[in-house]
Formats: sequence, structure tokens, C-alpha cells
Amino acid sequence: MPYVARVTLTVVFVLAVLAGAWAVRNIVVLILVSAVLAIGLDRPVRFLQRFRISRGWAVTLIFLATLGFLALFIWLVVPPLVREVRELAANIPDYVRRLGSNKTFAEWDAKYHISDRLREITSKLPSLASASFGTILGITKSVGSMVFNLLTVGILTIYFLLSLPKTERATAALFQGENRLRNIRMFEESIERIGGYVSGNIAVSVIAGVGAFIALTVIGVPFAAALAMWVAIADLIPTVGATLGAVVAVLVAGFSGWFDVTTTLIYFVVYQQIENYVIVPRVMKKAVDLSPATVIVSVLVGGTLAGFAGALIALPVAAAVKVVMRDVWLANRLPAVEDP
Repeated sequence: MPYVARVTLTVVFVLAVLAGAWAVRNIVVLILVSAVLAIGLDRPVRFLQRFRISRGWAVTLIFLATLGFLALFIWLVVPPLVREVRELAANIPDYVRRLGSNKTFAEWDAKYHISDRLREITSKLPSLASASFGTILGITKSVGSMVFNLLTVGILTIYFLLSLPKTERATAALFQGENRLRNIRMFEESIERIGGYVSGNIAVSVIAGVGAFIALTVIGVPFAAALAMWVAIADLIPTVGATLGAVVAVLVAGFSGWFDVTTTLIYFVVYQQIENYVIVPRVMKKAVDLSPATVIVSVLVGGTLAGFAGALIALPVAAAVKVVMRDVWLANRLPAVEDP
């Protein structure tokens, strides 16, 4: 077959594969997220195996611990939230009566009938909730889709974890030719980078959650445990996660008074500096090895292409790509650049 024909067929095949992948990009993203999580969780699985625990039981223990953490978070958040909403609805008439003693509010009330409208809204809350069935159905679809995605990622992660050693050996056996050793080394280093990033990210999140719990408890902010767990979960998101966790904690602290909100804000500002310049460099020193500009660009591109999931897997994928580029395309060029 002529050279031009082979090149044409190769290009057509690659474009067809890319088009097919783009058509099922949502599934591809779920698979990538599951693979990255499985590679990252392989370290704690191997740690448990040192205590003569089989790989299956080690994966089961980690999965049950994750479910327990999520169940504890829901238990700490949902009941207080429902209780506060009920108390707010029950106390609305009392709030209206107290506002009526204010001269300015009394003038506005006489002009715009605010009290009557608030009482009317309060009495119609049940009917308003039942009348919004279409909106509720839309929300239910979104929640159902999210639950399906989470279940898919969880199940795929478990299967990937169980078969990871066999998959690594099978992938290494596929490399042939004169560059076989280089390719195997490159593959192993990429896996190590991805696993190091996920494990390091989890470690940083645990530190953030523990520090937030201690600080919020000392300050006296309500729901300190739930807020600390939210800070730990949000901190898993690259670049903006720490800010998201801090914003919610500061907002909740705002209901306790100026001292609490000011102290909480100062704590998170100081902690984020410590995390950015002390904790993360030490934990991620050998895990990612990416420049700050590359980190920002990778997160932006990943978030734009695939939302939260894309931002989550952008850095480990970028770290693996860097290993491939360094060993394949730049291996013979870097020494020539560095020698002068």
C-alpha cells in the first residue's frame, strides 16, 4: 500500500475514534475519573495488604469507609438544616410582629402592606411547594443523573481497583521493540505520578478538614463538624476548592456575630497561605512536578471541557502527558539545550 494511502487511512481512523469518543464523552469522563481514583486509592489498598489483608477485603474496607464518611456528612448537615428551616417558617409571624414596632418598617408596611404579604406567603408555603411539581421534577432528574454518575464512578472504581495489578502487567506486556524498557518505565512513572497526586490531594484535604474543625470549634462557630467535612470535600477541587470551603464556613460564622465571622475569615486566609506555600509543596513535591502556569491552564481547560470532573482529573492527566513528552519528544533535545 502506498505511503500516502497509509497516512490517509491512519488519519481517517484517528478522526473516527475521536468523533466516537466525543459522542460518548460523558461516559469517557466517568471512566477517566474512575481510573484516576483507582490509581490513587491503590496506595492505601497496598498498605492494607501489608497486614495480610486480601486485596478484595482491602478494597471493601476503603469503600465502606468512604460510604461512612458520606453518611456522617449527610447526618450532620441534613437534620440541622431541616430543623432550622422549620424554625424559620414557624417564627416568621413573630418576626413580622417585632418588625411592626419599628417606625421605619411601620411606615413601609402602611404603604406597601409588607406584613400582610409575608403572612400570605407563609400560609401558602405548602401549596406553593406542591404547585411547583414541574420544577421539582426537573430537579429530581438532575439529582437522579448525579446519583447515577456517582454510582457508576463508584462501581467502576471498585472494579478497576480489584484488577489494577493485572491491568498494569498486561499493559506492560504490550510494549514491544527497541524502546520497550523506556516505554515501560514511562508507563510506570505516569501511574506513579497519578497515584501520588490523588493520594497527596486526599492528604491535603484531610489536613484542611482537621484544621478547620479545630479552628471552628475554638471560635465557637455552629456546625463545626459538618463545616469541616465540607472544607475537606471542597479542598479536593484544584485551585478553587479551598476558597469554596472557606466561603461557606465564613457565611455560617456570619450568623454568630462579627467576632466569629472576622476570626473565621482571618483563619482561612492564613491557612490558605500555609497550605499553598508549606503543605502542598511538601506533599506534592514528587507527585505532579508541574509549573503554576501549567496547573492553572490544565484546570481551566479540564473544567471547560468536562466541568467539575474535568477539573478534577486535569492535573493527573497533565502530569502523565508531561512524562510522555519528556521521554519521547524531548529526551534527545533537552541535553542539547542545557549543554551551552
